[in-house]
Amino acid sequence: MIEFYGALAVFVAAHVIPASPGLRARLIDAMGRSTYLIAYSILSLVLLGWLIVAAQRADTVWLWDPAPWQWHVPFIAMPVAAFLFVAGLMAANPLSISLRSGAEPGPVTAVTRHPVLWAFLIWAVAHIPPNGTVVALLLFSAMVLFSLLGFVLLDVKARKRLGPERWRELAAGTSILPFAAVLSGRARWHALRSLILPALIAAAVYIWFVLQGHALLFGADPLAGLAAMG
Repeated sequence: MIEFYGALAVFVAAHVIPASPGLRARLIDAMGRSTYLIAYSILSLVLLGWLIVAAQRADTVWLWDPAPWQWHVPFIAMPVAAFLFVAGLMAANPLSISLRSGAEPGPVTAVTRHPVLWAFLIWAVAHIPPNGTVVALLLFSAMVLFSLLGFVLLDVKARKRLGPERWRELAAGTSILPFAAVLSGRARWHALRSLILPALIAAAVYIWFVLQGHALLFGADPLAGLAAMG
C-alpha cells in the first residue's frame, strides 16, 4: 500500500504544481506550448502507468463481489473514451488539451471542447464497477475528480490565455457536455464528418487493447475476465 500512496501523491503533485499560472507560463515560454504539452502528456501517462501498477501490487480488500454485468461496462464505454482521446489529441484545440497547435478549434470540439478530459472521465467511471477493491476505488475516484476539476480549470486557463472575448467567440461553437452544442444548433453536424479518421484509429487502438494491449501493459486480460464471469 505504501507504493500506491506514494504513486498517488506524486501523480497529484505533478498535476497540482504545474497548475500554478506563473510556473506553467515560465515552462511554456522556455519550451514552447506544443513541446510543453507533449512533455507533460508523456509525464502524465508515465505517472499514470506507475500508479496503476502500484495499485495492482497493493493489498486486495474487496468492497463488493464481482458480477458479470460489471465487466460489460468498460467494454461498452471504452470505445467512446478511445475515440474522444484520439480525436482530442489529433485536433487543434486552443480551448483544451491537444497535441496540435492552432488558433481555431478542430472538428472534435463540435462534440465537446474537452474531449481528452471526457475520455479520462469515461475510462475512470467505467472501470469502477469491475474493480471493487479499496485501492481501485481510490484510484479511479481520483481520476474522476481530476477530470471534473479539469473542466473548470482548463476553461479558466483558456479564458486567461485567449482573453474573454476570444474565448467566448470560440466557446460559442462548442460545449462541455457532449453534443450539447450540436443539438442546440451552435455547432454543425457536418463538422463530425472529419472525425472518421480519428474514429478508425481509435477503433484499431481499442481492438489492440482488448486483444493484447491491456494484458501486456497492465497484466489483466479483459477477455479472460469477461469469459470467467460469463
